[in-house]
Amino acid sequence: MNKYIKDGLGVAGIVFGVAVGWAAIGMSGAYSKSIEPSSYRSFSVSAEGEEVSVPDVAEFSFSVITEGGKDLAALRDENAEKVNGAVEFIKSNEVDAKDIKTSSYQVTPRYETSDCYTVYSSGRTCPPPQIVGYTVTSSSTVKIRDFAKVGKLLSGVVENGANSVSGLSFKIDDRTVVEAKARDKAIAKAMEQAKSISSAAGFKVGKLISINDSRYYPTYGVTSYSKDSVLGMGGIEESVPSPVIEPGSETVKVTVTMTYEIR
Repeated sequence: MNKYIKDGLGVAGIVFGVAVGWAAIGMSGAYSKSIEPSSYRSFSVSAEGEEVSVPDVAEFSFSVITEGGKDLAALRDENAEKVNGAVEFIKSNEVDAKDIKTSSYQVTPRYETSDCYTVYSSGRTCPPPQIVGYTVTSSSTVKIRDFAKVGKLLSGVVENGANSVSGLSFKIDDRTVVEAKARDKAIAKAMEQAKSISSAAGFKVGKLISINDSRYYPTYGVTSYSKDSVLGMGGIEESVPSPVIEPGSETVKVTVTMTYEIR
């Protein structure tokens, strides 16, 4: 290999080494900028926003419980007939089919056990429990959008086959609009907090790195009604007055946590 070729290779090696070095420095700087905000050059603020809204839906559950002997098919038919009667009554009061939902259906055997003490004393083996009948339970959930009909529907389902009514509650059917308003208020408060903190600490607010929100859902107590108490809520007869239903109001709360880059 002559001198000129060796010199050329040497120069090329130097240029390549310099290029690799600058690339490494550039990548190091980019990596540093990418991790800097989330590791030690960032800060977070949290704020809560709330929006008060009046519930637009009343919801309750009713069940048809049918007990009998071993003829399971007959029990199912009897249960289905009573459920259908209650559902038809609800639909006749202008409740849409989409607002009536079957929530559960159960078939439970009933057992009879022997007097094993007497059996053991006679030296015989105690026989296993025997199925003596079945209980069929069908439960449905109903949404009512006209609160003036709540009392009539609660008593009417019992008149038309149901033997258990429970869980009357009021809620907002579509919470997304109300939640959006509460979230907007929370974000505005958080942004003001970020400005206040940065001004007091002597730095500038950089870009928004992340934002997370959490929602507060109020809980409702479950109320159960006997057949007699439900019938007293305003039955089929017009002479029996229905109670005044007051849904009250619901406060929807949203908490946001926002993380910013420190400049």
